[in-house]
Amino acid sequence: MTKPRTAAVDVGNDALKANFGKMENTVYIPNVIAPDLEDRPVIGIEDLDEKDVLDNIHIRVHSPALEENNAVYRVGNLATKSSNSTELDPGGSKSEEDQTLVMLFASIALDAVTSDAFKSTKKDIIDANYTLGTGLPLREVKEGKDVGYRSQLLGSVHQVEFLVTPKYQGKKVNIKFDEVKVYPEGFAAYVNLIMDNDLKVINKDLIDKQILIQDIGGLSTDIAVIRNRNVDDDKAQGFNLGVSESLEDIREEIRSKHGVELDSRRDVVDIITRKNDRNHIMVKGSRTNVHDITDHILLELAKKEYRFLRNVWQKNSQSEICYFVGGGSTVLKDYIKALNNKMDGFNIEFFEDENESIWMMANAYYKLITDFVRKSSKDDNKENVKEEQATTEAK
Repeated sequence: MTKPRTAAVDVGNDALKANFGKMENTVYIPNVIAPDLEDRPVIGIEDLDEKDVLDNIHIRVHSPALEENNAVYRVGNLATKSSNSTELDPGGSKSEEDQTLVMLFASIALDAVTSDAFKSTKKDIIDANYTLGTGLPLREVKEGKDVGYRSQLLGSVHQVEFLVTPKYQGKKVNIKFDEVKVYPEGFAAYVNLIMDNDLKVINKDLIDKQILIQDIGGLSTDIAVIRNRNVDDDKAQGFNLGVSESLEDIREEIRSKHGVELDSRRDVVDIITRKNDRNHIMVKGSRTNVHDITDHILLELAKKEYRFLRNVWQKNSQSEICYFVGGGSTVLKDYIKALNNKMDGFNIEFFEDENESIWMMANAYYKLITDFVRKSSKDDNKENVKEEQATTEAK
């Protein structure tokens, strides 16, 4: 049996971020899928293998965990170009969506075919065994949905077949999990704040503080209350509000006002966060400012997010600082800072490095699952020593 490979996967509402092995392989895929035909037409099919794999993920997914089993999908960048693409719906549960699993399986299959961890058979089939660390919003964990999500993944074989995909066309990956750990996202963010990749404490001053972590995602907002080095389950709160609905509003207003159809929310995020030409689009070949649209919609969302912070802080008055994390925090950072300066003046902190905020969960899951594997390995060694001693004594 091949030794299980470590996978730390954050299926974010905007994008999937994943770390594999000893972080020698990372994957970033926009969280967009589109049902498709098995034999999709490609211009210049003879040059397929020269194209970027991440721009051309085309797969069939077979898994008993899926409602739509054995379906064919475009995934990520390729799906954004499709007229029938889907993104996670506001108000839904990440743990109950086929899309979450399709994205998860796609990322793991990509790692399996690109790494040297598993050997391919003559029939281009790879049997891949993983130890998975992933997470769900606090709200879903409090509702016990992590149990069902974990059981869907364990005990079954999930197959990804690469169809019209560069380099890997025809390859099949059979994915099996020897263990799955599902962490609450708020606690994961805390772990990432206080530990480095070698699980050494890097922020000692935070360990015994009562802190808040506000994670603004695409579909939800979680505020974790950390005290005594753990999430206070009774105080932690989850809200069915994220940035996705506002991004859709911006997309719709741009369409109605300027007649420009943006492919996905991902395009909206790019418009409002890029370094150059921020808040600008091209209208009939002319560079056009859409700041009036993005500004009023994002300000309204920031006000709601700030009210969440205020309400939770009032109920946890001894909190010392609130860290804002997640892709939504990157989008709303300037608005929330301005509101806070005008109003309460809470001690709040954002991550100036946008990548650090975006990759925080995937990096946290890596630290947590690595720690789990290390401890399990030590326990196994102890058991082996006991068995050897017992055998020796019996002789």
